[in-house]
Amino acid sequence: MLSAGPACSPRFSGVPMAVSPAKVAPPDRVMVRRALISVYDKTGVVDLARALAARGVKIISTGGTRTVLERSGIAGTELSEITGFPEIMDGRVKTLHPKVHGGLLGVRDDPAHTQAMAEHGIAGIDLLVVNLYPFEETVASGADYATAVENIDIGGPAMIRAGAKNHAYVAVCVSPDDYPAIIEALKDHDGALPYALRQKLAAKAFARTAAYDAAVAGWFAATLDDPAPAWRSFAGRLGSALRYGENPHQSAALYLAGDKRRGVASARQVQGKALSYNNINDTDAAYELVAEFDPARAAAVAIIKHANPCGVAEGESLVDAYRKALRSDPVSAFGGIVALNRPLDAEAATEIVRIFTEVIIAPDASEEAMAIVAAKKNLRLLVAGGLPDPRAPGLTVRTVAGGLLVQDRDNGMAEESALRVVTQRGPTAAETADLMFAWRVAKHVKSNAIVYAKDRATVGVGAGQMSRVDSAMIAARKAAEAAKAAGLERSLADGSVVASDAFFPFADGLIAAAEAGATAVIQPGGSMRDEEVIAAADERGLAMVFTGMRHFRH
Repeated sequence: MLSAGPACSPRFSGVPMAVSPAKVAPPDRVMVRRALISVYDKTGVVDLARALAARGVKIISTGGTRTVLERSGIAGTELSEITGFPEIMDGRVKTLHPKVHGGLLGVRDDPAHTQAMAEHGIAGIDLLVVNLYPFEETVASGADYATAVENIDIGGPAMIRAGAKNHAYVAVCVSPDDYPAIIEALKDHDGALPYALRQKLAAKAFARTAAYDAAVAGWFAATLDDPAPAWRSFAGRLGSALRYGENPHQSAALYLAGDKRRGVASARQVQGKALSYNNINDTDAAYELVAEFDPARAAAVAIIKHANPCGVAEGESLVDAYRKALRSDPVSAFGGIVALNRPLDAEAATEIVRIFTEVIIAPDASEEAMAIVAAKKNLRLLVAGGLPDPRAPGLTVRTVAGGLLVQDRDNGMAEESALRVVTQRGPTAAETADLMFAWRVAKHVKSNAIVYAKDRATVGVGAGQMSRVDSAMIAARKAAEAAKAAGLERSLADGSVVASDAFFPFADGLIAAAEAGATAVIQPGGSMRDEEVIAAADERGLAMVFTGMRHFRH
């Protein structure tokens, strides 16, 4: 989990300590004699309780959990019989009691603790099985404010943290995924749980409550429209451990954030090798880009390499769009990622598998298309179940030395009606269509970004250069090389339009685009030298529009 907040107060120096550390080494094994089970998610709980009961473990449970166990013929004790206090306030108060928390927190080898437990009739709890109210799922479903607040669990996290802190004597389980390991450990250790397992379960327990609290805090910040809360936390659940990170010497894993955004993290992998860190990063970039194009209007395909598009196109069909996108840079497309805005069909699949491709991602795929892709056993095919909404709000997070850099997701996009013509000549209808296409692509190209487009297809992309004029010249060179590869005499940039993710600081970038054959330009505007750039466009007969919106991407 990533977390950041105000620096510690200067009055705290050294290492503040609330209590002295225990001096007694934890026991290697703890016999499980009493277990408290209180779960919202009942998956697998009957099998676990049955295994405990078979070993003579006294089971204590609450409410719905108790009902499920009774129906399965598993004897147990209602928690209120232990505490001598009934559930009140619609269940809000049921586990917040000294006989629960004392049983979880008591240090069994500390005479003062055992004396207090004896004096107050507190028996130790050796195994705590708890999972929490589904706050994350409740929020994701679009629940109203009151419902979301009511699904914030209080007693569950309190018990989890108590038991996990005292893992020297207590095992805490927060997920049905760990029931089999507990059952197996009880078999292997004659009814006891080893310290190594208790440690592992405690670490998972603290991670779960931290993630839960992060979800609550994040929801409050979003609900209150607070862009800079005093404390920020981000958490995720392990999706998969990866072989390595961006490079082989780096470890890596994919964590699931729990939101409902369609994409690589939530997609179903139909076939192929396991996804690598770079596959995931590039596939995310590809799918977010292709989602900019409405599938109801036209088929669209994006081919990505190192998180930058080497070809993007719209067409009457997916195969038409793919061929146009591939023509933009057939060399860079080798070993790339292909993203589609419509379900993969057989015709497109046949064309895509002709060259080496790492990943195909689409909202869905036909049975025939999947069979065609299956011939390439290492090719990864992902179906996402839909497209991400490019206009949906959200946050992006990046680590920097000593902190976290947080911003809103770039969900902006200038509409055609917002374009401002700044040159003597306005763009034609065909140029306007291509300008809007190029602008959508430029948003997803690393800065400095220059995109040449014609007939709703990229014909040259210049990405990630320190100088905007260099990006313009690289894109022009790409267009010329692509034309040569296609057997054409004239550059693909001839008669194209050009998009720049940010303003031209000087006229040189625009002049380079004009020399490459561009006839119209789309850019944010806002440079101190806008008038100089506009004059250069007028001198060359170019049409130019300002969007008023920048799309830097680093």
